[in-house]
Amino acid sequence: MTAPEFSRTERIDTIGEGERTIAITANDAERAALAKRFDLISVDRLEAKFAVRRDAAGVVARGTVSAAVVQACSVTDDPLPVTVEEPIALRFVDHEPDSEEIELDPDALDTMVFDGAAVDLGEAAAETMALSLDPFPRGPNAAAALKAAGVISEEEAKPAGALAGLKAALEKRLDRS
Repeated sequence: MTAPEFSRTERIDTIGEGERTIAITANDAERAALAKRFDLISVDRLEAKFAVRRDAAGVVARGTVSAAVVQACSVTDDPLPVTVEEPIALRFVDHEPDSEEIELDPDALDTMVFDGAAVDLGEAAAETMALSLDPFPRGPNAAAALKAAGVISEEEAKPAGALAGLKAALEKRLDRS
């Protein structure tokens, strides 16, 4: 497996039980590679700040991922500048969890598996940034472009609109009976 484009590893033996703050920033080459990986026009800024500590189950990292990216409108391909300010709360574990049970506890942490020697905060930040983006962004010209292409809106496609005449005819027929 190839190394992630934005890798910032922290060795486990350097992380204690007390919290330590770690700030990371992607450089130009890393941002360009991430833009390609996530099919973005550009990643203009990507940084994260974590409070990291060990606990009995692994390594806990909490903080914020901040980014400025340019996405393409999913309809027109127009550039859409987007900012990301996303909280992150992870538990790094050295093995896959045994249970397939899903925790719905609001304090539950997302889990990432690591190799047992180091956690990759850069990859965690990159994935968080990507997951926070709208997968089908639409710019201000999208509605007009769709209309010009003959695509109808959700309101126009509602079954009640297509069946409204039939419903009225049935009601009239039932009223006569």
